Amino acid sequence: MRSDRASRMAIAGAMLMAMAMPVAAQAQAAPQVPAPYVKDPRNWPTPVVDTVPPTLPAFKARHAVLVLSKTNGFRDDPQIRTANAALAALVRARGWDVFVTENAAVSNPAQLAKFDVIVLNSTSGDIFTEAQRAAFRGWLERGGGLVALHGAGGDHDYAWKWYQESLIGAVFMGHTARPKQFQQGTIHLAEPGHPILKGLPAAWTREEEWYAFDRVPSGAQTRILAWLDEDSYEPVPNQRMGAQHPIMWTRCIGRGRMVFSALGHKAETYGEPLHLRMIGNALDWAAVAKRQRC
Repeated sequence: MRSDRASRMAIAGAMLMAMAMPVAAQAQAAPQVPAPYVKDPRNWPTPVVDTVPPTLPAFKARHAVLVLSKTNGFRDDPQIRTANAALAALVRARGWDVFVTENAAVSNPAQLAKFDVIVLNSTSGDIFTEAQRAAFRGWLERGGGLVALHGAGGDHDYAWKWYQESLIGAVFMGHTARPKQFQQGTIHLAEPGHPILKGLPAAWTREEEWYAFDRVPSGAQTRILAWLDEDSYEPVPNQRMGAQHPIMWTRCIGRGRMVFSALGHKAETYGEPLHLRMIGNALDWAAVAKRQRC
């Protein structure tokens, strides 16, 4: 009797274990659900539409430069503040006047007419009203010089399609991501003799958050200044562009001229001598737009 009872208990136990095993296996194999992405308000401030223009100082130098760093999308505050200071220093070192602001209402015909160069320092989101867009576009097409840096071309979508399609000439797809967001990569100069590239090495290796775009910009007398070597770092698979991966280029916008550089995510990059040299060269190139067509 004891033997039969023991046998029945052993069989029942085995059956229970067999029934439980698939459940346990399923629980173990269940994929981990990532925590939902929560936007840090420090990086995603509440959008603000500026309607009251700032008060400008009196400009007396040969050139005046507007540095605009308005963000209605992603914002990296340390980068913007450091870059603004570096940009102001580069302008002043040339003996020019500079006005640094986050007030997009400066984009009005009367005030923009006072500037030869505008620098968009990692602007993001839709920062202009319709009237401000018209003023900005008119200023550029009449012979302004624009320097657009990093985030100024780094949004997936803009309500103002002219900005992406005609000004930048390509749509941002994304950039290298964590845990390999910042990587060493090599830039190859496509036009070593171009004034913006003066003093830069033919193969320039540096650390960056590497941008990718949906196309190689063309038309509007586009000149690709530099290509990114995708073999020198690890791109996100769906962001590969192949041998032709533009990272810096110029375009002609009416009688004006524009240069875009995708470099400069980290605040520390605005202490790099070669990066500062390139930006300084870009300022010089942009400043002559009114008297020398693109």
